Amino acid sequence: MTHKTLILHGWGGSDAPHWQAELAAEIAKNYGTVSFPLLDNCHFPSKNRWVKQVKQILEEFKPDTVVCHSLANTLWFWLCQEEIPQVKRLFMVSPPSLTTKEATIKTFFPCKMPDTLYAKEVQMIVSDNDPYIETAEAKTMAEHYDIPLTIIKDAGHINADSGYGKWELIEKLVLDRS
Repeated sequence: MTHKTLILHGWGGSDAPHWQAELAAEIAKNYGTVSFPLLDNCHFPSKNRWVKQVKQILEEFKPDTVVCHSLANTLWFWLCQEEIPQVKRLFMVSPPSLTTKEATIKTFFPCKMPDTLYAKEVQMIVSDNDPYIETAEAKTMAEHYDIPLTIIKDAGHINADSGYGKWELIEKLVLDRS
């Protein structure tokens, strides 16, 4: 069976040396099928344009695994407020607060938690010192969906700026086919 992984970046993209770019390369190196699209106008994103773009990707690519970082988690919440195809696995890394006040990405907020995440298995990974979300809010989200939450110490926003280029944990989780 072919496994298809869709990697969705947050605000500003996740090009090398970001862990999402490393993950995409690792999947491809292992003859996996990966889609790592640059979402429209990533530095000045529009929620409606991103929702439309990703809905089309979901329909055409049909991933069984989706890996979201940062704003892509909020995007996934918006997608789940419509009907989308269910995926096997969803990895939510560094979701921002649902009440983020950042002007450039204001079309995404506030955002409510959808009834379902359209995924059979979901895992959330956050840092205890992420500037975009308090650990308590991440715990509330994880408890709401009854999903495992991994909290990494001093990992910032879990991006290239906080030293997350090659990231063995996410590679192991995503490449594990069991």
